Amino acid sequence: MTADARRLFTERPDGYARFIRAVRYPQGLRAFWFASPLLRPGLRVLEAGCGTGALTFGVWDAARQRGIALGGFDAFDLTPAMLDRLRAVLRRRAVTGIRLAEANVLDLEALPADWREYDLVVSASMLEYVPRERFADALRGLRGRLKDGGRFVLFVTRRNPLTRVLVGRWWQANLYNAAELARAFGAAGFSRLRFPGFPLAARYLSAWGHVVEAER
Repeated sequence: MTADARRLFTERPDGYARFIRAVRYPQGLRAFWFASPLLRPGLRVLEAGCGTGALTFGVWDAARQRGIALGGFDAFDLTPAMLDRLRAVLRRRAVTGIRLAEANVLDLEALPADWREYDLVVSASMLEYVPRERFADALRGLRGRLKDGGRFVLFVTRRNPLTRVLVGRWWQANLYNAAELARAFGAAGFSRLRFPGFPLAARYLSAWGHVVEAER
């Protein structure tokens, strides 16, 4: 990610939190994981770009409500302000099973040594801030954190007239179509790529973004 992205989210963490609440993004992510067959007991999860915790709690709450005991949950973000905000929410909710770290998705060697061999890597609304020419590099690095047969699920903004204004211009993010994503995932070495979409309860997010699932 770039220094500009870090500065943006350092200066506007509260604004970002209000924005995603307004479009019911956290609720949509939670609905996806409530319906997902990927969650299972013992699953080790890594989240790339945890931000304010919309995806973090989407996975965590879905697993808890479904009676699924995860094997571990680690999450990293580039921006200390975002991590501080998420730590405060974790303390308020008395959640102790999630480990956090500060790291750049383009420099994963900064992560703790045992943050490897995950069953599932997830990311939402973060890779849009990686320079376009480094997008496949970021995917390749995350693929390297998966065990053989592990899955990666990405929620990423699609390019259309609405998102060009609300996300591309306002939040200075890169936008992608399905063909561009397929090429980048292929270049990163992933296999069995598919676009499962959002469940009915979160179908309103289909205009916003893609859901991409790939296997290492």
